Amino acid sequence: MVVSGAAARPGAEQMLRERAIKLSEPPTPLGAYVETIESGKLLFLSGVLPVVGGKAAFTGQLGAELTVEQGRQAARVAALNALALVREHLGSLDRVGRMIRLGVSIATVPRYAEHAKVADGASELFADIFGDAGLPVRVVLGVVSLPLDTPIELDVLFEVAENP
Repeated sequence: MVVSGAAARPGAEQMLRERAIKLSEPPTPLGAYVETIESGKLLFLSGVLPVVGGKAAFTGQLGAELTVEQGRQAARVAALNALALVREHLGSLDRVGRMIRLGVSIATVPRYAEHAKVADGASELFADIFGDAGLPVRVVLGVVSLPLDTPIELDVLFEVAENP
């Protein structure tokens, strides 16, 4: 799509290549559920954690064991896992029409106030890869604990493009 004579934005797969981002193997379920379900034009992801090789890449709570920067990194790892799940399900990230919703649960100490900065670790990656289509509505919550003692869990909903 060309807007006001500007060149079209490269597709998501090209954006990954240009940024030398390699997606790892998608995470596998930790229990009795599936990681992705496509219904109509929507692709729902199960809660996505910052795991690498089946193990938590980060553990602990923000404001206790982890800093804002470590939380941002954990959010980015979870976002990369979400992209790996989408690619596995759709065959290509170029089939994403747009992100609809991003929910970010963050394990924190009481009275923690830096949720938005931490969640931006995921949001900024999605916007970088998908452009404006990577800016969804977002809900960020502080919680006491998350699976595997990870500090982040993403809840993501994508729209699948009709004609990628």
